[in-house]
Amino acid sequence: MSTFAPPDPDYATRVQRSFAEQRAMVTIGASLGAVDPGAVDVVLPFREDLTQQDGFLHAGIVAAVADSACGYAAHTLMPATARVLSVEFKLNLLAPAVGERLEARARVIRAGRTITVCRADVVAITGKEEKLVATMTGTMMTVV
Repeated sequence: MSTFAPPDPDYATRVQRSFAEQRAMVTIGASLGAVDPGAVDVVLPFREDLTQQDGFLHAGIVAAVADSACGYAAHTLMPATARVLSVEFKLNLLAPAVGERLEARARVIRAGRTITVCRADVVAITGKEEKLVATMTGTMMTVV
């Protein structure tokens, strides 16, 4: 449960609309999961055409999903007219990204007027089993 109060009561619709405009996420088949104040999940079904040479999802794909989740978690707490822009992130790859699907679960750590810091844990899911494969810390900027 989030402790953040979004300034825009229609934050979820705004996030969903913006996410749908991301051609990169559409191209790789990612979709939004939960959207709550300060928290967004992005889901990516495993696809062989997104893997690297050993059959694991490519690190760039893992990073893209985590980055989008962090960006939209921050975006939920921004004013209605604001846009979001990633300005920095660090990704730790912890295990091979392989499973039925990936979920990037982003949460806002601190929301500021201009800069918001988020964290995303990326898990690979097979059946009911989850494995942490990456974690990201990201800095997002409010663009007005």
